[in-house]
Amino acid sequence: MKFDRNKRISEEIKKIVSHMIMYELKDPRVPHFTSITHVDTTKDLRFVNIYISFLEDNVDIVEAMKGLNKAKGYIRREIGKEIKMHFTPEPIFKLDESIKNAMHLEKIIKGLDIDHESDDDEKDNQ
Repeated sequence: MKFDRNKRISEEIKKIVSHMIMYELKDPRVPHFTSITHVDTTKDLRFVNIYISFLEDNVDIVEAMKGLNKAKGYIRREIGKEIKMHFTPEPIFKLDESIKNAMHLEKIIKGLDIDHESDDDEKDNQ
C-alpha cells in the first residue's frame, strides 16, 4: 500500500532530520532543542513537509527558520544517502506552534481559581 510506504518514509525522514538538527547542523541560529512534531511526505514523494517547534522561549523564530532553509540542500543530500529512493524529496520547513499553544492553555487553566471540592460535594448529594 502506498500510504504505508509514505508513512514509513516520513518516519524515517523524521529520525534523520532530528538527528541532524541535534548533532550535525552547525548554524548557531538553529537551536539544538528543536522538535520535529510531524513529517508529511507528498504522494509523489517529491516534497516532504517538516513541521518544526522550538522548545526554548528565547528563540528568534525567523532566524531559526532561515537557518533551516539555508541547510535544505545539505539535509536533502543526507536524506538521499540514508534512504535509497529514485527521487530524494525536497524538505519544506513549516512552523508548528501547537506545543507552545498547548503549554499556554495549560498555564491559563492552572491559573483559574476553580473549587473542585464543591463540584464533588454536589455529585455526592445527588
